[in-house]
Amino acid sequence: MLKVGDKLPAGSLQEFVEVEGNGCSVGPNTFDIAKLVAGKKIVVFGLPGAYTPTCSAKHVPGYVEKAADLKAAGVDEIWCVSVNDAHVMGAWGRDQKTAGKVRMMADGVADFAKATGLTQDLTARGMGVRSQRYSMLVVDGVVKSLNIEAPGKFEVSDAGTMLGQAKQILA
Repeated sequence: MLKVGDKLPAGSLQEFVEVEGNGCSVGPNTFDIAKLVAGKKIVVFGLPGAYTPTCSAKHVPGYVEKAADLKAAGVDEIWCVSVNDAHVMGAWGRDQKTAGKVRMMADGVADFAKATGLTQDLTARGMGVRSQRYSMLVVDGVVKSLNIEAPGKFEVSDAGTMLGQAKQILA
């Protein structure tokens, strides 16, 4: 399992791009994780699924609300990663008003979740293998803080906790 001090695993994530530009076409675009994190300070938070209750009511809204504070603390980007396809993540991002604040990154077949060891099996609930709920601060590809929730909990991966960590680590 991924831990503080580890480099993020190699791989890719997809993002549904709404406006063509910067070499990206409208629709799903695939991004190399290593290239995206190089030289940047990124908050990554993972969650079980788009449109699920805690994710939609608390997790994403908290990061949208605290996006300016996180950026003021030195964070370059904020990513929401979920085991959903890029179309679903794009639609969910529109619903959550994440544009310009949180990048909605799709881990369609759970490759990133599996590579980090941060998976949970929700097959009994009809969801298959999903990501655990977590947050991390990544600096130039290296994990500087990692907050993994206990099953069914939302206590340590919230935006407020991450803001405090970012202020301390990036000061």
